[in-house]
Amino acid sequence: MAAGAARKAESVLEAPQQEQISHTKLSAEDAWNLQQERMYNMHRGHESMHVEMILIFLCILVIAQIVLVQWRQRHGRSYNLVTLLQMWIVPLYFTIKLYWWRFLSMWGMFSVITSYILFRATRKPLSGRTPRLVYKWFLLIYKLSYAFGVVGYLAIMFTMCGFNLFFKIKARDSMDFGIVSLFYGLYYGVMGRDFAEICSDYMASTIGFYSVSGLPTRSLSDNICAVCGQKIIVELDEEGLIENTYQLSCNHVFHEFCIRGWCIVGKKQTCPYCKEKVDLKRMISNPWERTHFLYGQILDWLRYLVAWQPVVIGIVQGINYSLGLE
Repeated sequence: MAAGAARKAESVLEAPQQEQISHTKLSAEDAWNLQQERMYNMHRGHESMHVEMILIFLCILVIAQIVLVQWRQRHGRSYNLVTLLQMWIVPLYFTIKLYWWRFLSMWGMFSVITSYILFRATRKPLSGRTPRLVYKWFLLIYKLSYAFGVVGYLAIMFTMCGFNLFFKIKARDSMDFGIVSLFYGLYYGVMGRDFAEICSDYMASTIGFYSVSGLPTRSLSDNICAVCGQKIIVELDEEGLIENTYQLSCNHVFHEFCIRGWCIVGKKQTCPYCKEKVDLKRMISNPWERTHFLYGQILDWLRYLVAWQPVVIGIVQGINYSLGLE
């Protein structure tokens, strides 16, 4: 009897161990299905609570959108600054929390170089080579982000269409590569454009031909570029060896590289001197270049999603927690 009881006790103790071992031997897909089944069983019978949580989320989303739009219209400068700081810090928090060291290394390299560029752009007096250095760096970031975004999108479509099977690539690997590439492209594209706008404001205000509010502190000569403050050597009707001269509809002339950096990279749509509206369609006559302008508009829209969506979700979770909703 004692031996039988001992064997029974051993079998009872071994049962959880065998169950644990069987769970550890599950494939990734089976483990995911098991997790979903547990989640379903946990939330079964809570339909009314879920409806209440969805209503709270929609109400907070609408209120947040109204507040952000009003803030942007009345205090655009502070809105852009706070948004940029959140986009810079929020991904860093999740990176450290989730141990994404690859993203952290790229984030650190981007932050160091951009901080140096921002330091150069805010110096007084401003060096004549600084505007070109600033626009070259942020134009490089813009083109790289565009390339990463396109590659990531194509990789995702490549996987969804099943082309990865022809190259014997796992669907999860190709999809992960596409999502990571798309995220890198969109994130650094938004960051680069926002920092470029800040640098453009500082440099133009330092040179004196542009003022965010009010009149310029200097008068503009016909042969001076208002963006960089340097002399224009190439005439309008001449073909330059390095770059050409561009004239806006307001008849002010600029280095073509400078005015393109001002409008496309720096997100400015007015003349740097008289603030007349710039016809971007006339400036971007090449159909292939118009895709860059469309990409810039997508980045502007994505800023809200990256910067403020985590804040909205955090507020919603706080309200749900205070009301006892899970």
